[in-house]
Amino acid sequence: MQSAIAIVRFFVIWIGLWLPIAILIAISLKWRPPQPLTLEQKLPLLASLYAIAPIVLWGFAGWENPPFAIYGLPWHSSVLIALGVGLAAGVGGILLLVAIEILFGWVKVTIAPAAVTPTALLTPLILGLWVGVTEELIFRGLLLNVLQGEFSGWTAAAIASVVFALLHLVWEGSANLPQLPGLWLMGMVLSLARWTDGGQIGLAWGLHAGWIWGIASLDATGAIAHPQGKLAWLTGLDGKPLAGGMGLLFLLGTGFVLWRL
Repeated sequence: MQSAIAIVRFFVIWIGLWLPIAILIAISLKWRPPQPLTLEQKLPLLASLYAIAPIVLWGFAGWENPPFAIYGLPWHSSVLIALGVGLAAGVGGILLLVAIEILFGWVKVTIAPAAVTPTALLTPLILGLWVGVTEELIFRGLLLNVLQGEFSGWTAAAIASVVFALLHLVWEGSANLPQLPGLWLMGMVLSLARWTDGGQIGLAWGLHAGWIWGIASLDATGAIAHPQGKLAWLTGLDGKPLAGGMGLLFLLGTGFVLWRL
């Protein structure tokens, strides 16, 4: 019960601080709920929400220095090394997944050389690092810490992963429903990554950022096309890997490697 109260308090404070800013941004962008958000409208709202999160997290940690050590981010050199390993493994895994799908003819290569620009590759990297560290601090940091005070590790990870998956519905609504099992499994794998990393989130952050970087870069460059016929269940509904069988197998494989480590 105490863990639930702590988690609700965090989200109430976080959203409460963000709402006035969000309202101003929504007005300036001429967005009125419940209209669907365009990418140009979603990014400023998401950026403002994630910019506030570190302040709230630091407050919940009691303003300790270093501020996020309690959540598994002590800013030791080992964190940066694990981040680099996770980043390489994350983007490498996405490329391996796509290579397998191309090999079997499940997706088509549609990339144009002119589409591969520094912006198309670096912007997703920066976005992945920012989103990755923010979400890892919240879900594999704060939430996992709080829940492990009352539950076993796996139960705590399962609950945190449910919250992680459900909150992704905020931005996409029902369009994200097919990804919920994949998002939950992703949360479990990233929890395992934190335990594998000795309680630090460097490895989980790197994996998370690498996955975002790989998928977003493929989207930005139009590198592949996902057929929406009988193979959609395998490669991902609407081109979303986590909504397909291969994406789930990819996460299970990543989890198996982490477990072996």
